[in-house]
Amino acid sequence: MPNRTRTPDPGAGASGDLDANRRFYDGIWSQARLVEPQRFNTWPLVSELAERAPRRLEVAPGLRPRLPIEGTHFVDISEPALKQLRPRAAGTSLRSVTELPYPDDSFDLVCAFDIVEHVDDEQATFAELSRVCAPDGTLLLSVPLHPDSWTAFDDFVGHRRRYEPGRLVALLDRHGFSVERSAIHGMQPRASWLLDFGMWALVHRRPQALWIYNRNLMPLGLLGQKPLVLQPGMIDAREVDTVLLVCRRRDDRG
Repeated sequence: MPNRTRTPDPGAGASGDLDANRRFYDGIWSQARLVEPQRFNTWPLVSELAERAPRRLEVAPGLRPRLPIEGTHFVDISEPALKQLRPRAAGTSLRSVTELPYPDDSFDLVCAFDIVEHVDDEQATFAELSRVCAPDGTLLLSVPLHPDSWTAFDDFVGHRRRYEPGRLVALLDRHGFSVERSAIHGMQPRASWLLDFGMWALVHRRPQALWIYNRNLMPLGLLGQKPLVLQPGMIDAREVDTVLLVCRRRDDRG
């Protein structure tokens, strides 16, 4: 049975994490279907934000983008994902979040769902998100919480860390972001046996596992989503596995 309680060093990392993540997600996205952003429970929030944000960037969307595809720029390390987004997107770039190919203050809305926890260089990641986000722009971010909730699934998908809520807010503040609203987020099954079986199937029966996931489990997961319940500031995150944050980029960053 996998160890489900390991606590990683938040500063630790392994060389080649980018290549490992690319190989993993190339394998996933090359056999997956694009899910339209309107199907996620984030769409009411995204629609509200996008109305006043003509310049938009989503980092590492895979084939699960949350921002409107038309008019949005996308950066990802996976070419199979970008290939499906490219015909409709404002632009695509095969790059890492630590080296975004845009000038300072390029975007009014920056979206980074389930990505910063995958990258070894945490400071460079947040610095780049801050750099390309215009003053008074919005960062829409989601991350897993609580290092003591580490599971084998975190290892499997290439997580480098989970975040303590206080450290996360302080990190955002250091890079010029203030947390305006937040909500419980995530579609990961709670049943540990289902995650264990899914990991085994992806390793040993990948084509069959992806077929079942794309045609059965993903649609059921979308149907089972609960509406986002946004609260001012940072929610009480003691029992929260993944948090969604709506952050405002201040005009006083150093």
